[in-house]
Amino acid sequence: MQVVFLNTFEKAGGEDGAAREAQLSICEQNGVWSVIWTDSEGNRDGDQAVWYEGGSWEEMMTAFRHGIAVHMGDGFSPLIDGMLEERKSAEGSGTLYSMVQCYGEMNGDADLFNALRDWRRAKAVAIKKSAYLVATNRMLWMISAFVPRLPEELLQIPGWGESKQTAYGEEVLAITAAFARETQFPLDWVADTLDAKTYTKWMFKQKEMKYKALLDRQQEKRELLRAIAEGKSIEELQAQIDLPRRDLMERIEKLDTEGYDLEPLIEKELAQMPAAEQQQVWDAMHAIGDRYLRPVLHQVYGEEAEKGKGASLDLLYDRLRLIRLRYRRAGGNRVS
Repeated sequence: MQVVFLNTFEKAGGEDGAAREAQLSICEQNGVWSVIWTDSEGNRDGDQAVWYEGGSWEEMMTAFRHGIAVHMGDGFSPLIDGMLEERKSAEGSGTLYSMVQCYGEMNGDADLFNALRDWRRAKAVAIKKSAYLVATNRMLWMISAFVPRLPEELLQIPGWGESKQTAYGEEVLAITAAFARETQFPLDWVADTLDAKTYTKWMFKQKEMKYKALLDRQQEKRELLRAIAEGKSIEELQAQIDLPRRDLMERIEKLDTEGYDLEPLIEKELAQMPAAEQQQVWDAMHAIGDRYLRPVLHQVYGEEAEKGKGASLDLLYDRLRLIRLRYRRAGGNRVS
């Protein structure tokens, strides 16, 4: 087995002052990658944990970064740093931005948060949107911690932009007006108030959750590909992967853009659809484009088709999505 990467970590000792040491290595043998954490605490030979073993470089690196985030959040410091460095986004990438997020989550007012969450739930139902598209939990916690009173104060909440201000600003401020406020705007005081150790631990927790989500998605992708290779139908895939149907179809579309062969699944799902009907869909996409499926549905089946509910309408849209995969692969009116 060849060691291709090795780093040493230390964690400040307890009452005896002795530092705890660990080593992290990436190894490769015959195309199989291993990520191994060896902790000096434990038996004489060291306590080993295998974070990953397999042939995927992408999954190996995600497991590597997830494990680093967990252990650095627990107080381990690497001899060689920079393993979790990422390019910052153009907007909201500064330290103060993330410090405001951290402070908001640590110091939110539970009563105000619950009032905002009740408002969000009702608003999402009224406008037929997912609740997180109205406002994320993180936004609500920050609003509950800083209690903005004015529109310009609400705009200082990270992620709360002009579009949300226009759509929901007055309603949110009407809720915050009923709660006491102990802090002030602008929020530049947060950098001097937030405990450095608390902030560092929070930052590593965010990275841990990010890489855990990536690991889950990669494992889900592997399971989905295996099930497709086994010849399972969309109904069977949905039961096995436990995803909403729309999300499952989006995953399938993404696999197609990544170059995986989904033709056996498409062939299986369209077997009961007459060839003439498939051609009508193809012709409609050629005539009006394939970006949106609703106009295609109307052109082929008429506007009355959308009055159907449940499985029948879902089936039509599933078939349109699958034909669109073929259409784009064949170089039809591809949408960039």
